[in-house]
Amino acid sequence: MATRFRGSILMISLHGYVGAHVELGKPDTGGQVVFVLELAKHFTSLGYKVDVVTRQFENQPTTDPIMRGLRVWRIPFGGEAFIRKEDMHDYIGDFVANFLAAARSHRLKYDIVNSHYWDAGWGGQRIAEELQIPHVHTPHSLGWWKQQEMADRDPEELATYRFEERYRKEFLIYRNCDHVIATSPQQVEILTEQYGVPVDHITTIPPGIDESRYTPVAPQELAATRERLGFKPNDVYAVGRAAENKGYDLLIRALPSLRRLVHDARLVLAVGGNAEADQALVAEWRELADELGVGEHIRWLGYVADEEMADHYRAAGVYALPSRYEPFGMTAVEAMACGTPAVLTVHGGLHEAIDFGTHALYADPERCEEFAAVLAMPLLYPHLREKLSVEGARFARRQFGWTGIAKRTLLVFDQFRGRYAIEGVEEAQTLVRR
Repeated sequence: MATRFRGSILMISLHGYVGAHVELGKPDTGGQVVFVLELAKHFTSLGYKVDVVTRQFENQPTTDPIMRGLRVWRIPFGGEAFIRKEDMHDYIGDFVANFLAAARSHRLKYDIVNSHYWDAGWGGQRIAEELQIPHVHTPHSLGWWKQQEMADRDPEELATYRFEERYRKEFLIYRNCDHVIATSPQQVEILTEQYGVPVDHITTIPPGIDESRYTPVAPQELAATRERLGFKPNDVYAVGRAAENKGYDLLIRALPSLRRLVHDARLVLAVGGNAEADQALVAEWRELADELGVGEHIRWLGYVADEEMADHYRAAGVYALPSRYEPFGMTAVEAMACGTPAVLTVHGGLHEAIDFGTHALYADPERCEEFAAVLAMPLLYPHLREKLSVEGARFARRQFGWTGIAKRTLLVFDQFRGRYAIEGVEEAQTLVRR
Protein backbone atom coordinates (compact mmCIF):
# COMPACT_ATOMS: atom_id res chain seq x y z
CA MET A 1 0.00 0.00 0.00
CA ALA A 2 1.40 3.36 -1.08
CA THR A 3 2.22 5.95 1.57
CA ARG A 4 -0.32 8.76 1.73
CA PHE A 5 1.51 12.02 2.36
CA ARG A 6 -0.11 15.05 3.96
CA GLY A 7 1.50 17.39 1.43
CA SER A 8 4.55 18.00 -0.74
CA ILE A 9 7.28 20.50 0.19
CA LEU A 10 9.98 21.87 -2.11
CA MET A 11 13.06 22.94 -0.13
CA ILE A 12 15.84 24.79 -1.99
CA SER A 13 19.43 25.14 -0.73
CA LEU A 14 21.83 25.73 -3.60
CA HIS A 15 25.38 26.36 -2.42
CA GLY A 16 27.91 23.97 -0.95
CA TYR A 17 27.86 20.18 -0.91
CA VAL A 18 24.32 19.08 -0.10
CA GLY A 19 23.77 15.34 0.08
CA ALA A 20 22.48 12.42 2.06
CA HIS A 21 25.81 12.32 3.91
CA VAL A 22 26.86 15.83 4.92
CA GLU A 23 30.50 16.64 4.18
CA LEU A 24 31.00 19.33 6.80
CA GLY A 25 34.10 21.45 6.34
CA LYS A 26 33.92 21.49 2.55
CA PRO A 27 33.60 24.96 0.99
CA ASP A 28 30.29 26.68 1.84
CA THR A 29 29.14 23.52 3.62
CA GLY A 30 28.29 24.07 7.26
CA GLY A 31 25.40 24.62 9.60
CA GLN A 32 22.92 25.59 6.91
CA VAL A 33 23.24 22.22 5.16
CA VAL A 34 22.67 20.39 8.46
CA PHE A 35 19.71 22.68 9.20
CA VAL A 36 18.01 22.01 5.87
CA LEU A 37 18.49 18.24 5.91
CA GLU A 38 17.40 17.79 9.52
CA LEU A 39 14.33 19.94 8.97
CA ALA A 40 13.50 17.94 5.84
CA LYS A 41 13.86 14.63 7.70
CA HIS A 42 11.47 15.77 10.41
CA PHE A 43 8.96 17.12 7.87
CA THR A 44 8.99 13.64 6.32
CA SER A 45 8.63 11.89 9.67
CA LEU A 46 5.57 14.08 10.26
CA GLY A 47 3.96 12.82 7.05
CA TYR A 48 5.15 15.14 4.27
CA LYS A 49 6.90 14.35 1.00
CA VAL A 50 10.01 16.51 0.56
CA ASP A 51 12.41 17.29 -2.26
CA VAL A 52 15.59 19.08 -1.18
CA VAL A 53 16.78 20.72 -4.39
CA THR A 54 20.39 21.82 -4.83
CA ARG A 55 23.01 22.29 -7.53
CA GLN A 56 24.61 19.39 -9.42
CA PHE A 57 28.36 19.70 -10.05
CA GLU A 58 31.60 17.65 -9.89
CA ASN A 59 29.93 14.52 -11.30
CA GLN A 60 27.50 14.22 -8.39
CA PRO A 61 24.53 11.89 -8.87
CA THR A 62 21.19 13.41 -9.80
CA THR A 63 19.47 12.15 -6.66
CA ASP A 64 20.32 10.96 -3.16
CA PRO A 65 17.43 9.01 -1.60
CA ILE A 66 17.46 9.62 2.17
CA MET A 67 14.25 7.97 3.37
CA ARG A 68 10.84 7.15 1.97
CA GLY A 69 9.38 10.45 0.79
CA LEU A 70 12.67 12.40 1.05
CA ARG A 71 15.46 12.86 -1.45
CA VAL A 72 18.16 15.34 -2.42
CA TRP A 73 17.58 16.30 -6.05
CA ARG A 74 20.42 18.02 -7.91
CA ILE A 75 19.73 20.34 -10.83
CA PRO A 76 22.67 21.02 -13.19
CA PHE A 77 23.53 24.67 -13.89
CA GLY A 78 26.64 26.83 -13.97
CA GLY A 79 28.95 24.12 -15.28
CA GLU A 80 30.80 21.27 -13.57
CA ALA A 81 33.04 23.22 -11.19
CA PHE A 82 32.30 24.37 -7.64
CA ILE A 83 30.82 27.89 -7.45
CA ARG A 84 31.18 29.89 -4.26
CA LYS A 85 27.94 31.22 -2.78
CA GLU A 86 28.84 34.86 -3.46
CA ASP A 87 28.75 34.12 -7.20
CA MET A 88 25.89 31.62 -7.28
CA HIS A 89 23.26 34.20 -8.23
CA ASP A 90 24.93 34.78 -11.62
CA TYR A 91 23.42 31.43 -12.64
CA ILE A 92 20.05 31.49 -10.89
CA GLY A 93 18.15 32.08 -14.14
CA ASP A 94 19.55 28.82 -15.53
CA PHE A 95 18.65 27.02 -12.32
CA VAL A 96 15.03 28.21 -12.49
CA ALA A 97 14.65 27.23 -16.14
CA ASN A 98 16.24 23.81 -15.66
CA PHE A 99 14.28 23.04 -12.52
CA LEU A 100 10.92 24.01 -14.03
CA ALA A 101 11.61 21.92 -17.13
CA ALA A 102 12.54 18.89 -15.01
CA ALA A 103 9.60 19.31 -12.63
CA ARG A 104 7.12 19.59 -15.49
CA SER A 105 8.58 16.64 -17.37
CA HIS A 106 8.02 14.52 -14.24
CA ARG A 107 4.62 16.13 -13.55
CA LEU A 108 5.69 17.11 -10.05
CA LYS A 109 3.46 19.25 -7.88
CA TYR A 110 4.31 21.01 -4.63
CA ASP A 111 2.23 22.76 -2.01
CA ILE A 112 4.89 25.24 -0.92
CA VAL A 113 8.47 26.42 -1.58
CA ASN A 114 10.81 26.82 1.39
CA SER A 115 14.10 28.44 0.31
CA HIS A 116 17.30 28.86 2.33
CA TYR A 117 19.81 31.71 1.92
CA TRP A 118 19.39 34.49 -0.58
CA ASP A 119 20.69 32.64 -3.65
CA ALA A 120 17.97 30.00 -3.22
CA GLY A 121 15.49 32.70 -2.23
CA TRP A 122 15.95 34.53 -5.52
CA GLY A 123 15.32 31.35 -7.48
CA GLY A 124 12.61 30.10 -5.11
CA GLN A 125 10.54 33.25 -5.55
CA ARG A 126 10.54 32.90 -9.33
CA ILE A 127 9.68 29.20 -9.08
CA ALA A 128 6.84 29.90 -6.65
CA GLU A 129 5.41 32.57 -8.93
CA GLU A 130 5.61 30.26 -11.95
CA LEU A 131 3.97 27.35 -10.11
CA GLN A 132 1.51 29.64 -8.28
CA ILE A 133 2.35 28.28 -4.86
CA PRO A 134 3.43 30.07 -1.65
CA HIS A 135 7.07 30.83 -0.87
CA VAL A 136 8.45 30.91 2.69
CA HIS A 137 12.08 32.05 2.93
CA THR A 138 14.71 31.46 5.62
CA PRO A 139 17.65 33.89 5.19
CA HIS A 140 20.19 32.25 7.57
CA SER A 141 22.52 35.20 6.96
CA LEU A 142 21.74 38.86 6.22
CA GLY A 143 23.88 40.84 3.81
CA TRP A 144 23.45 44.17 5.63
CA TRP A 145 24.67 42.70 8.93
CA LYS A 146 27.61 40.87 7.37
CA GLN A 147 28.69 44.02 5.56
CA GLN A 148 28.70 46.01 8.81
CA GLU A 149 30.76 43.34 10.55
CA MET A 150 33.30 43.34 7.70
CA ALA A 151 33.48 47.12 7.25
CA ASP A 152 37.17 47.31 8.22
CA ARG A 153 38.30 44.77 5.61
CA ASP A 154 40.34 45.51 2.52
CA PRO A 155 38.14 47.15 -0.18
CA GLU A 156 39.24 44.60 -2.79
CA GLU A 157 38.18 41.74 -0.52
CA LEU A 158 34.84 43.41 0.24
CA ALA A 159 34.17 43.81 -3.49
CA THR A 160 34.20 40.02 -3.90
CA TYR A 161 31.16 39.75 -1.61
CA ARG A 162 29.06 41.99 -3.89
CA PHE A 163 27.11 43.40 -0.96
CA GLU A 164 25.28 46.09 -2.93
CA GLU A 165 23.82 43.56 -5.34
CA ARG A 166 23.08 41.14 -2.51
CA TYR A 167 21.27 43.76 -0.44
CA ARG A 168 19.12 44.81 -3.40
CA LYS A 169 18.07 41.24 -4.18
CA GLU A 170 17.53 40.34 -0.52
CA PHE A 171 15.19 43.32 -0.22
CA LEU A 172 13.11 42.06 -3.14
CA ILE A 173 13.04 38.49 -1.82
CA TYR A 174 11.83 39.55 1.63
CA ARG A 175 9.21 41.88 0.18
CA ASN A 176 7.89 39.48 -2.46
CA CYS A 177 7.85 36.14 -0.63
CA ASP A 178 4.82 35.18 1.44
CA HIS A 179 6.67 34.98 4.74
CA VAL A 180 10.16 35.13 6.26
CA ILE A 181 11.39 32.77 8.99
CA ALA A 182 14.13 34.41 11.07
CA THR A 183 16.35 32.37 13.34
CA SER A 184 16.83 34.98 16.09
CA PRO A 185 15.32 38.20 17.49
CA GLN A 186 18.41 40.03 16.23
CA GLN A 187 17.55 39.00 12.67
CA VAL A 188 14.00 40.27 13.11
CA GLU A 189 15.33 43.65 14.23
CA ILE A 190 17.58 43.94 11.16
CA LEU A 191 14.86 42.75 8.78
CA THR A 192 12.44 45.39 10.05
CA GLU A 193 14.86 48.29 10.45
CA GLN A 194 17.24 47.79 7.51
CA TYR A 195 15.02 46.02 4.95
CA GLY A 196 11.63 47.49 5.87
CA VAL A 197 9.98 44.09 6.32
CA PRO A 198 6.72 44.34 8.34
CA VAL A 199 6.85 42.55 11.68
CA ASP A 200 3.77 40.49 10.85
CA HIS A 201 5.61 39.21 7.76
CA ILE A 202 8.23 37.46 9.99
CA THR A 203 8.16 34.50 12.37
CA THR A 204 11.13 33.66 14.61
CA ILE A 205 12.00 29.95 14.72
CA PRO A 206 15.52 28.92 15.83
CA PRO A 207 17.47 26.04 14.28
CA GLY A 208 17.20 22.63 15.92
CA ILE A 209 19.37 19.78 17.15
CA ASP A 210 19.09 16.00 17.09
CA GLU A 211 18.03 15.32 20.69
CA SER A 212 18.88 11.63 20.47
CA ARG A 213 22.41 12.26 19.23
CA TYR A 214 23.68 15.28 21.13
CA THR A 215 23.47 14.26 24.78
CA PRO A 216 25.74 14.27 27.83
CA VAL A 217 27.40 11.01 28.89
CA ALA A 218 28.37 9.53 32.27
CA PRO A 219 31.80 10.45 33.73
CA GLN A 220 33.31 7.04 32.95
CA GLU A 221 32.30 7.27 29.29
CA LEU A 222 33.53 10.87 29.10
CA ALA A 223 36.94 9.85 30.44
CA ALA A 224 37.18 7.04 27.88
CA THR A 225 36.15 9.39 25.06
CA ARG A 226 38.81 11.93 26.04
CA GLU A 227 41.47 9.26 26.11
CA ARG A 228 40.42 7.89 22.71
CA LEU A 229 40.35 11.32 21.05
CA GLY A 230 43.39 12.77 22.82
CA PHE A 231 41.52 15.54 24.65
CA LYS A 232 42.44 16.97 28.05
CA PRO A 233 40.04 18.51 30.62
CA ASN A 234 41.21 22.10 29.93
CA ASP A 235 41.03 21.92 26.13
CA VAL A 236 39.03 24.61 24.34
CA TYR A 237 37.37 23.21 21.22
CA ALA A 238 36.04 24.93 18.11
CA VAL A 239 34.72 23.45 14.87
CA GLY A 240 33.59 24.94 11.59
CA ARG A 241 34.42 26.07 8.11
CA ALA A 242 37.67 27.86 7.35
CA ALA A 243 36.34 31.38 6.96
CA GLU A 244 37.49 34.79 8.20
CA ASN A 245 34.16 35.59 9.83
CA LYS A 246 34.47 32.51 12.08
CA GLY A 247 37.11 34.32 14.17
CA TYR A 248 39.59 31.49 14.71
CA ASP A 249 42.42 34.02 14.52
CA LEU A 250 40.77 35.89 17.39
CA LEU A 251 40.64 32.68 19.42
CA ILE A 252 44.35 32.13 18.75
CA ARG A 253 45.08 35.70 19.87
CA ALA A 254 43.20 34.99 23.10
CA LEU A 255 45.27 31.89 23.87
CA PRO A 256 48.29 33.64 25.49
CA SER A 257 45.97 35.40 27.96
CA LEU A 258 44.03 32.20 28.56
CA ARG A 259 47.23 30.30 29.38
CA ARG A 260 48.23 32.93 31.92
CA LEU A 261 44.97 32.12 33.72
CA VAL A 262 44.86 28.36 33.03
CA HIS A 263 48.46 27.20 32.55
CA ASP A 264 47.64 23.94 30.72
CA ALA A 265 44.87 25.28 28.45
CA ARG A 266 45.07 24.30 24.79
CA LEU A 267 43.05 24.94 21.66
CA VAL A 268 41.70 22.05 19.62
CA LEU A 269 40.62 23.40 16.25
CA ALA A 270 38.62 21.27 13.82
CA VAL A 271 38.53 23.83 11.04
CA GLY A 272 38.59 23.68 7.28
CA GLY A 273 38.80 20.89 4.75
CA ASN A 274 41.07 19.91 1.88
CA ALA A 275 40.27 22.85 -0.41
CA GLU A 276 43.22 25.08 -1.32
CA ALA A 277 41.49 28.15 0.09
CA ASP A 278 40.91 26.34 3.41
CA GLN A 279 44.51 25.21 3.61
CA ALA A 280 45.76 28.72 2.85
CA LEU A 281 43.74 30.17 5.75
CA VAL A 282 44.85 27.43 8.13
CA ALA A 283 48.46 28.14 7.16
CA GLU A 284 47.94 31.82 8.04
CA TRP A 285 46.49 30.85 11.42
CA ARG A 286 49.36 28.47 12.13
CA GLU A 287 51.82 31.25 11.33
CA LEU A 288 49.95 33.60 13.66
CA ALA A 289 50.09 31.02 16.46
CA ASP A 290 53.85 30.65 16.02
CA GLU A 291 54.31 34.44 16.07
CA LEU A 292 52.41 34.58 19.37
CA GLY A 293 54.46 31.71 20.81
CA VAL A 294 51.48 29.36 21.27
CA GLY A 295 51.81 27.12 18.22
CA GLU A 296 52.72 24.08 20.33
CA HIS A 297 49.54 24.54 22.39
CA ILE A 298 47.14 24.10 19.46
CA ARG A 299 45.92 20.81 17.99
CA TRP A 300 44.80 21.11 14.38
CA LEU A 301 42.28 18.39 13.63
CA GLY A 302 40.99 19.50 10.24
CA TYR A 303 37.82 17.73 9.14
CA VAL A 304 35.90 15.72 11.76
CA ALA A 305 33.57 13.01 10.45
CA ASP A 306 29.91 13.62 11.17
CA GLU A 307 29.57 10.48 13.28
CA GLU A 308 32.38 11.74 15.55
CA MET A 309 30.98 15.24 16.10
CA ALA A 310 29.11 14.54 19.34
CA ASP A 311 32.09 12.87 21.01
CA HIS A 312 34.36 15.77 20.09
CA TYR A 313 31.91 18.21 21.66
CA ARG A 314 31.73 16.08 24.81
CA ALA A 315 35.48 15.68 25.15
CA ALA A 316 36.23 19.41 25.36
CA GLY A 317 36.52 21.35 28.59
CA VAL A 318 34.88 24.38 26.94
CA TYR A 319 33.38 24.99 23.52
CA ALA A 320 34.25 28.36 21.91
CA LEU A 321 32.25 30.26 19.31
CA PRO A 322 34.57 33.20 18.47
CA SER A 323 32.84 34.46 15.31
CA ARG A 324 33.10 38.02 14.10
CA TYR A 325 29.71 37.44 12.49
CA GLU A 326 27.39 34.51 13.19
CA PRO A 327 23.69 34.39 12.21
CA PHE A 328 23.00 31.91 14.97
CA GLY A 329 25.70 29.43 16.01
CA MET A 330 24.30 25.91 15.94
CA THR A 331 27.63 24.29 16.82
CA ALA A 332 27.44 25.98 20.22
CA VAL A 333 23.92 24.62 20.79
CA GLU A 334 25.10 21.13 19.86
CA ALA A 335 28.01 21.43 22.30
CA MET A 336 25.67 22.65 25.05
CA ALA A 337 23.35 19.71 24.40
CA CYS A 338 26.35 17.40 24.95
CA GLY A 339 26.92 18.94 28.38
CA THR A 340 29.95 21.05 27.43
CA PRO A 341 30.08 24.65 28.74
CA ALA A 342 29.97 27.11 25.85
CA VAL A 343 31.36 30.62 25.42
CA LEU A 344 29.48 32.46 22.68
CA THR A 345 30.26 35.47 20.55
CA VAL A 346 28.26 38.66 21.10
CA HIS A 347 28.32 39.15 17.31
CA GLY A 348 25.42 36.76 16.71
CA GLY A 349 21.87 35.96 17.66
CA LEU A 350 22.33 33.04 20.03
CA HIS A 351 23.75 35.00 22.97
CA GLU A 352 20.49 36.95 23.23
CA ALA A 353 18.57 33.74 23.90
CA ILE A 354 20.63 32.48 26.82
CA ASP A 355 20.86 33.41 30.49
CA PHE A 356 24.52 34.34 31.13
CA GLY A 357 26.01 32.14 33.81
CA THR A 358 23.13 29.66 33.71
CA HIS A 359 22.93 28.31 30.17
CA ALA A 360 26.24 29.56 28.74
CA LEU A 361 28.67 32.50 28.80
CA TYR A 362 29.40 35.14 26.18
CA ALA A 363 32.03 37.76 25.40
CA ASP A 364 33.42 39.85 22.56
CA PRO A 365 36.10 37.81 20.73
CA GLU A 366 37.50 41.00 19.24
CA ARG A 367 38.54 41.94 22.80
CA CYS A 368 40.87 38.98 23.18
CA GLU A 369 41.65 39.40 26.88
CA GLU A 370 37.93 39.58 27.68
CA PHE A 371 37.24 36.45 25.65
CA ALA A 372 40.15 34.65 27.32
CA ALA A 373 38.91 35.56 30.79
CA VAL A 374 35.43 34.23 30.07
CA LEU A 375 36.83 31.04 28.54
CA ALA A 376 38.83 30.53 31.73
CA MET A 377 35.86 30.82 34.09
CA PRO A 378 34.36 27.31 33.67
CA LEU A 379 37.88 25.80 33.58
CA LEU A 380 38.80 27.43 36.90
CA TYR A 381 35.53 27.02 38.81
CA PRO A 382 34.05 23.50 38.97
CA HIS A 383 30.73 24.69 40.40
CA LEU A 384 30.18 27.02 37.44
CA ARG A 385 31.29 24.32 34.99
CA GLU A 386 28.76 21.88 36.43
CA LYS A 387 25.95 24.42 36.37
CA LEU A 388 26.63 25.33 32.73
CA SER A 389 26.90 21.65 31.80
CA VAL A 390 23.55 20.68 33.32
CA GLU A 391 21.51 23.79 32.58
CA GLY A 392 23.02 24.28 29.13
CA ALA A 393 22.04 20.77 28.08
CA ARG A 394 18.50 21.20 29.43
CA PHE A 395 18.13 24.53 27.66
CA ALA A 396 19.41 23.17 24.34
CA ARG A 397 17.08 20.18 24.36
CA ARG A 398 14.08 22.17 25.52
CA GLN A 399 14.46 25.03 23.05
CA PHE A 400 16.03 23.41 20.01
CA GLY A 401 14.68 19.88 19.51
CA TRP A 402 14.12 19.27 15.79
CA THR A 403 10.64 17.75 16.08
CA GLY A 404 9.30 20.86 17.78
CA ILE A 405 11.11 23.13 15.30
CA ALA A 406 9.58 21.21 12.37
CA LYS A 407 6.07 21.44 13.84
CA ARG A 408 6.42 25.18 14.37
CA THR A 409 7.61 25.60 10.79
CA LEU A 410 4.70 23.56 9.41
CA LEU A 411 2.29 25.83 11.29
CA VAL A 412 3.75 28.73 9.33
CA PHE A 413 3.40 26.82 6.06
CA ASP A 414 -0.22 25.97 6.84
CA GLN A 415 -1.10 29.67 6.90
CA PHE A 416 -0.37 29.89 3.18
CA ARG A 417 -1.06 26.47 1.67
CA GLY A 418 -3.89 26.64 -0.84
CA ARG A 419 -3.86 30.44 -1.03
CA TYR A 420 -2.85 30.64 -4.66
CA ALA A 421 -5.17 27.91 -5.87
CA ILE A 422 -8.10 29.79 -4.36
CA GLU A 423 -6.91 33.17 -5.63
CA GLY A 424 -6.35 31.69 -9.09
CA VAL A 425 -9.91 30.32 -9.23
CA GLU A 426 -11.39 33.61 -8.11
CA GLU A 427 -9.31 35.54 -10.64
CA ALA A 428 -10.36 33.21 -13.46
CA GLN A 429 -14.02 33.47 -12.50
CA THR A 430 -13.75 37.27 -12.53
CA LEU A 431 -12.26 37.23 -16.02
CA VAL A 432 -15.00 34.90 -17.29
CA ARG A 433 -17.70 37.19 -15.91
CA ARG A 434 -16.10 40.12 -17.69
